[in-house]
Amino acid sequence: MGSTSKDRLTSDDLMLTLDNWDSLMNFNTRLIACGGTAMTLLNIKESTKDIDFVVPVENEYKRLMQFLKKIGYHDAGGGLQHPDDPNFIYQFWSGNQVFTTQLLDPVLDEGKHIIVKEWRHIFLGAINLMDLIITKMFRGTSVDISDCIAIFMTGEIDTEQLLARYRKAARYDLNPDKVMKNFFNFIKELFEKQLVADDFLKKVKSCL
Repeated sequence: MGSTSKDRLTSDDLMLTLDNWDSLMNFNTRLIACGGTAMTLLNIKESTKDIDFVVPVENEYKRLMQFLKKIGYHDAGGGLQHPDDPNFIYQFWSGNQVFTTQLLDPVLDEGKHIIVKEWRHIFLGAINLMDLIITKMFRGTSVDISDCIAIFMTGEIDTEQLLARYRKAARYDLNPDKVMKNFFNFIKELFEKQLVADDFLKKVKSCL
């Protein structure tokens, strides 16, 4: 399943694990990577400590959980762990939820995910970059801010679209003021790195 000497997984490591799963499966499932897993698969980060997937279709989620337990995974730390990979916990969310954040649109919709690879039984995608920032900044730790700066530096983020989508998503959160403050802190970091203009920083501040 993996190397017990590692404390982080690379994209190649993840692909080898999924190769193994696919070779043992007799059903189809669609996995959408999120968090640091998505960043690693999209080559924005070199490796990840956490392995996080959305399984959008409920019956696919149920079959996957049964399958993984049959091949030796067991419940641990809010996810699943394998004896061959004691340093890693694989977490799965069913439906349209990432961590505690409900996505605005079905993640399987066109444009809402990035295709990574297709095996015989597994379809692997990654959450789109804009929603990746949103789901991370709703949590808003210092690590999340650093990750989101790296995502922003891909040059593929439209700031105005990001602000509009973030504000819309924030309205559905239990604490919209908190998540908007998280977003302002992120934009302030971008401004200090001269990645966004002063006018945009002021615009975000006016939304608080």
